[in-house]
Amino acid sequence: MKVATLAAVVVGALWAAPAGLSSDSPRAEARDNVKGFEYQVREIKGKARRRMTGVSWRPGCPVHIDSLRLIRTTFWDFDGKRETGSIVVHEDESGEIVRVFRSLYRHKFKIRRMQLIDRYNGSDHASMNADNTSGFNCRYIAGTSNWSQHAYGRAIDVNPVENPYVTPSGHVSPPAGEPYANRSRHDKGMVHRGDHAYRAFAQEDWKWGGDWSGTKDYQHFSRNGN
Repeated sequence: MKVATLAAVVVGALWAAPAGLSSDSPRAEARDNVKGFEYQVREIKGKARRRMTGVSWRPGCPVHIDSLRLIRTTFWDFDGKRETGSIVVHEDESGEIVRVFRSLYRHKFKIRRMQLIDRYNGSDHASMNADNTSGFNCRYIAGTSNWSQHAYGRAIDVNPVENPYVTPSGHVSPPAGEPYANRSRHDKGMVHRGDHAYRAFAQEDWKWGGDWSGTKDYQHFSRNGN
């Protein structure tokens, strides 16, 4: 979506350092009394740094790896079970994204899985096909030489199968998302304008690709709307 070892999991209220919070505050998750919500925000070092380098991040990317943060957070999976996932975002957005996931957790919005895109060798298509919710990935906008907002750590794709990319000509990506191009459906994990997921991002001034004219990117939220 960001520690000496990525596998380390803190039991109870996880320490975090989003905007306005100190990294040694064990009460951070309880600020608005969301029972069971836990998170970490950490610099990318050690195993996580080695894993990302040359895969989702490399020299020449528009942001340095030191400006990114690894967020580990609880979420509700499609079976209604409490899970822990990881996502990398820009350090400036880490506090906002913690608040987004706190809101998603509070409203029991379902997420299929949330793993670093490095598990998919940095492949956006492989990650989408796996219905993986992801953040940072140093890549271009498809078919262009322009950096995607994912390359800045300022975009997140949510449940790509249930929220596919749909062009006016009818192309749907990922292919498994074709049934969900019908936005009259209200299956779990889908995002609709005005729903809890939409509002969680909108409250942080993140824009939704489902509001684009023409091509719709229903999975896509970004800081500047692109």
